[in-house]
Amino acid sequence: MQRYVDQDILAGLNCAVLQGRDLVDVHSVGWASKERQEPLTPHHVVRSYSDTKLITSIAVMLLVEGGQLGLDDPVERCLPALGNRQVLRPGATSLTDTEPAKGPITVRHLLTHTSGLSYGLLDPGTMIFEAYKQKAVLHPLNTLEQMVDKLGELPLLFHPGEGWEYSIATDVLGRLVEVVSGQRFGDFLRARIFEPLGMADTGFMLREEHKARFASYYVGADVFNPMKPGLTHKEHAPYPNAYLMDVPWQSGGGGLVSTLPDMLALLRSMLPGGPALLKPETIALMMSNQLPEGRTIKFANMGQIPGKGFGLGGAVTFAPGWGDTPASVAEFQWGGLAGTHWWISPKAGLAGIFQTQRHFAFWHPYYFECKPLIYQAVGLA
Repeated sequence: MQRYVDQDILAGLNCAVLQGRDLVDVHSVGWASKERQEPLTPHHVVRSYSDTKLITSIAVMLLVEGGQLGLDDPVERCLPALGNRQVLRPGATSLTDTEPAKGPITVRHLLTHTSGLSYGLLDPGTMIFEAYKQKAVLHPLNTLEQMVDKLGELPLLFHPGEGWEYSIATDVLGRLVEVVSGQRFGDFLRARIFEPLGMADTGFMLREEHKARFASYYVGADVFNPMKPGLTHKEHAPYPNAYLMDVPWQSGGGGLVSTLPDMLALLRSMLPGGPALLKPETIALMMSNQLPEGRTIKFANMGQIPGKGFGLGGAVTFAPGWGDTPASVAEFQWGGLAGTHWWISPKAGLAGIFQTQRHFAFWHPYYFECKPLIYQAVGLA
């Protein structure tokens, strides 16, 4: 991975590999700050972005195990703003060209991104992208309650359960946790996940002692060509003073910062043979594909992703695709916009974490090169 740094494609990269629950490799290359020539270490704090979604999904499943939520409960029971939804008709050219939803949004729909909600993030120029932007759905000064109220005023892209769209659904789950638990979302995460697992460096805001360890963020020379050399430091990401102040919007979809050791503690809690937050059968359910046969995940600029379904909080590989080894079947995985990525392979007994800080580096080529080498190193490729 050093050559990605040498070629100015990545500033730095942390990597850790678990075989069973044993940490068999930790490796850091490059810089936490190129400008200061500060080497990257596992203890640098990074923007988790959508790695946050796994943590939010675990929070929801804690409530499911406690009998406070059911996976197929209509969320409108707790979030009335999401009741009586309207759905855009096929080929609609206006937000009012809608029909009533055939059924309610359920907790399972939110966990699997099959609710019909969008993101207003990955499909610029579309009608729904502009609508989310005009409503300022993703604004950091929204409370989670205000965010849900805004979503209630917008149509769904498809009837709940009838499609797949990467979306703001996990942020809605954060609000659901608040309503059901009676706690602010971050307080619930701290009490039920971070403190039990010793994740002292994970949160929605940097503590004073974190600031010196906060890794810099970079933008590539061409956002559509992740292998084009050239990096520019981006100081304010994703918004001015992000993580330096307590904003109302505690984003369950992408708002946390964390470190490599903290994320390792989280992954270990999902692996057999030691302390866990969730029951083994709950973890197995999360890692099982929830999409109907023939449906895969897809992205606006990437199309269908062959061989990839979705579980309760992450993608599931049901058939090897480009960059996958045969041993990767049943992998449970996801990552963040900044190039962070976690994966668990229950059949192979492997798990791993990658962390870089490059804008729009979700499923960056480094990841597709690095992971097969890990399988090969343990004799599984």
